[in-house]
Amino acid sequence: MSGLLVDDRSFYKKTAIIAIPVTLQSLIAIGISLISTIMLGSLGEAQLAASSLANNFVAIFQILCMGMGFGTAVMTAQYWGSKDKEAIKSAVTIMYRVNIVTALLFMTITLLVPDVIMNIYSNDSEIIGYGIKYLRILAMTYLLQGLSLTTTIILRSYGKVKIPLYCSIAAFLLTIFLSWVFIFGNLGAPRMEIEGAAVAALLARVLEFVVIMGYFLKEKEIGYRTSDFFRRCDDKMKPFMKYAVPVIVSDFLLAIGMSMIAIIVGHISSSFVSANAIIMVVLQIFTVFTQGISNAASIIIGNTIGEGGAEQSFRQGVTFSVLSSIIGIISVLFVQLLAPSVIGFYKVSGETREIAYQLMNALSFTIIFQTVSSVMTKGVLRGGGDTKFLMIADILFLWVASVPLGMLAAYVLHLPPFFIYISLRIDNLLKTIWCIHRLLGKKWIKVIDQGKVEGAYLPQDSMVDFE
Repeated sequence: MSGLLVDDRSFYKKTAIIAIPVTLQSLIAIGISLISTIMLGSLGEAQLAASSLANNFVAIFQILCMGMGFGTAVMTAQYWGSKDKEAIKSAVTIMYRVNIVTALLFMTITLLVPDVIMNIYSNDSEIIGYGIKYLRILAMTYLLQGLSLTTTIILRSYGKVKIPLYCSIAAFLLTIFLSWVFIFGNLGAPRMEIEGAAVAALLARVLEFVVIMGYFLKEKEIGYRTSDFFRRCDDKMKPFMKYAVPVIVSDFLLAIGMSMIAIIVGHISSSFVSANAIIMVVLQIFTVFTQGISNAASIIIGNTIGEGGAEQSFRQGVTFSVLSSIIGIISVLFVQLLAPSVIGFYKVSGETREIAYQLMNALSFTIIFQTVSSVMTKGVLRGGGDTKFLMIADILFLWVASVPLGMLAAYVLHLPPFFIYISLRIDNLLKTIWCIHRLLGKKWIKVIDQGKVEGAYLPQDSMVDFE
């Protein structure tokens, strides 16, 4: 096994240079969610549950954007490896056009039928009422967040990891301050409660948009400018359809599936919803490390294939699978250690607290498989261009296993919360087994432009310079 692992120190240095800023940025995003959850939780379980359920719909858009960004990054990472900047511009332009149309569609739906959206997730009239108020304000964030999120992913694909991190720090501080002001009505502002949380989120998205888009449209390494949005991209439509679209479709159906899981949870009980909201924050905290490794894997493997290093990319993939396993094991230990403190921090009922403990124990079982499967699907195999396989893997196990088993456990068998959660997350176990088999078979390594990179190794100084 040791012969399959990368023993080059520069590889681990590059991994750390990418993973650490991405991890910190993700931690900041989780911090924003945690602060909002705590503040809204102090106002009662109804507003906490409403924001959690409403965010499940917003998450569909966010995951779609990540699909657009990461799908395009599969192309841009390899184009960067082969130093084809014009191809990068064309791929980004296609991504932007799809993103804007999607954002406008989500904004229209959210503004016109927020009540229909909330009725999907809950049958509690109080939760629905709060959720409608929350969604009407968040509808203004789609276009801003869509462009800044996808651009952040593209920046990472050619090593620009610091600017998004600095932007996230600023957005984090702004969100905390504005949430305190508008949720509770401090400094003379009106007490807006759940609407105040949405206003804070909106203003933070404005800041991110200005910083990220402003930087991208002025940086010189790619040289993308506003006029490039109107360029002809016919020559890149075929690779976009082949490599990026499967990621978008996969992430969309994955988002719908996760939303379906949220619907299942939302119709069990308000206590289960609140307990799940607490667990989701904990899960997000520990999966930020997974996101960092996944991003590093996708970028490094994509660059390596773009440089012509197919065999080296296989060894990198095996190494990332081992790293993800180690992170998963460590996460299990920390979940068990931190569970009492995290759950005790929330002002919730005894029933909600008991459910939260059961869900936390279930999380300890599933998190290791979620870590490995995420690094495999969102990092290694995606970076290798194996996007069609991933579309099948993401969709199949979620819809064939997790959703029906979750419904069976919750509504038919009425199993304890521990077993309901295990059933809802069983897809991670199945994906882990399937993806490891795919990894070892080497069929996941795809070269987007054979003519430019096949068998060619660029000199060492052509490697991406991470900033």
